[in-house]
Amino acid sequence: MTEIRDVPSPFCGMGTDDLTIEVNGQNVKVLSNGCAVNTPAFEHPITDTKPRINGKEVSLDEAVAHAASLLKNTNFPVISGCATDVNGMRGLLALADRTGAVVDNANFNNARKNILALQDSGWMNTTLAEVKNRCDVLVVVGADLESFAPRFFEKYLWNEAMFLENTSERDIIYLGTKPSGNASTSPSGKTAQIVECATENLPDVIAVLRALVKGQPIQATSVAGILVSDLAAIAQKLKEAKYGVITWAAGTLNYSHAELTVQTLCEMIKNLNETTRCSGFPLGGKEGDQTANQVCGWTSGYAARVSFAKGYPVYDPFLLDTHTLIENGEADALVWVQAFNASATPPKTSLPTIVVARSGMTFEKEPDVFIPVGTPGIDHTGHAYRLDNVVAIRLKKLRDSDLPSTAAVLNAIEKNLREEVVC
Repeated sequence: MTEIRDVPSPFCGMGTDDLTIEVNGQNVKVLSNGCAVNTPAFEHPITDTKPRINGKEVSLDEAVAHAASLLKNTNFPVISGCATDVNGMRGLLALADRTGAVVDNANFNNARKNILALQDSGWMNTTLAEVKNRCDVLVVVGADLESFAPRFFEKYLWNEAMFLENTSERDIIYLGTKPSGNASTSPSGKTAQIVECATENLPDVIAVLRALVKGQPIQATSVAGILVSDLAAIAQKLKEAKYGVITWAAGTLNYSHAELTVQTLCEMIKNLNETTRCSGFPLGGKEGDQTANQVCGWTSGYAARVSFAKGYPVYDPFLLDTHTLIENGEADALVWVQAFNASATPPKTSLPTIVVARSGMTFEKEPDVFIPVGTPGIDHTGHAYRLDNVVAIRLKKLRDSDLPSTAAVLNAIEKNLREEVVC
């Protein structure tokens, strides 16, 4: 039995790095600093250790060879899921280049709302360190920050700060969605301000808030059930803040053209920076989302939804969606990569399916090939990007499971295909 301190997590977007873990053989237990996101992810047991072909256990070499034979006969495969570490993503992109595949992060529809706004007009965003040390007004738009990142307040708001004397007096404002717990209540008892509205009404609410920030007159007395005077008070707090931060989770903005709401927030932040300091802080990054987008970005020039079918990367954030390609009969094979979450199973399809995923994944229909792999940060070392995209977390190996890494498996499949071409 071994106790390991200061363990970083690849499961939460914050990249929490202060967990204490107990390892007893193959079993992992979080002793301290766990949360509703990290604890179950670390403690998930190993069940599958051998690859399977059509449900029958085989050797790793046999599974790799069979996966390569399936991909050899395809014209337009899709590699999706993309939940892995930096080296795993590098291996995934090498395989995509070899097979002319589409690379599509499974959660890209959420990230797309941010990326479209970034591509169109840019943004001004900040980091976790700056939030911790400078933020005096935090506005949370349309998201339950407490459930998304359970330890966010503990680690980044109710803490010692380099440039603030009393962090208990930070102003926390929820606009749209109310918090699920009481983490947003400061140690001194100061509570968050909550201004509720339905998520689908946020475009109107944010548009009015931006107009108020710009000093534009508003004739109405309320919007979506919110008094304009309440929004004016929020606008005034942002204008008076020394370092305001506006945060949102694109995944919770579940309505058409939500990227326009993100863009309005980003433009409002620019307006505020004419007279004070304000930054955006998009939430995300669970299960390797940011890592997948980062590695795909620096390799291909695009965050995801990239096709290598023409021999060079072609980007389309709408047409290259995994589900769209499968439903339209355009894809002819699916490779599903998910090293973090055994519950995140591939979409149902009759296509030849290769699953490279965390041990314990179960299926309604057994894939053609299933290769259980180790989890970065538990079964092998690695690197993963946290949600602010500025820090690559160094992940530790905690146990000896003998499970291969995602990178090792994908590189082996790519090598098998390459050797066949040479022969």
